Amino acid sequence: MEYKKVCLMYRDKSSAVDGIRSALGLAVENMYAYGVVMDDVEMDKLGEHNIESIEMLREMEGEIYSTKAANCELNELEPLTIEELGEKLRDMTHVIPYGVIK
Repeated sequence: MEYKKVCLMYRDKSSAVDGIRSALGLAVENMYAYGVVMDDVEMDKLGEHNIESIEMLREMEGEIYSTKAANCELNELEPLTIEELGEKLRDMTHVIPYGVIK
């Protein structure tokens, strides 16, 4: 059985927080799940519940990345450049733009 690899791409602050929980849900369903906070989205400090969700996702071999260094420092997300994201997307079976840009 080949496992699915899913990348959720978050392009606004509210989508990022909800999308982290969605990535965890996919990991629980035996998928490799990754999230990427894109562009210039500036996140607030995540609460304990969301930090725990990221930790659980990591235990299931998933990850939450950000292309913005400030988000990585504030919320202990993994840094990722656009170029690295492009490489990572080649390995995905599904790429999901998550949320609506207003």
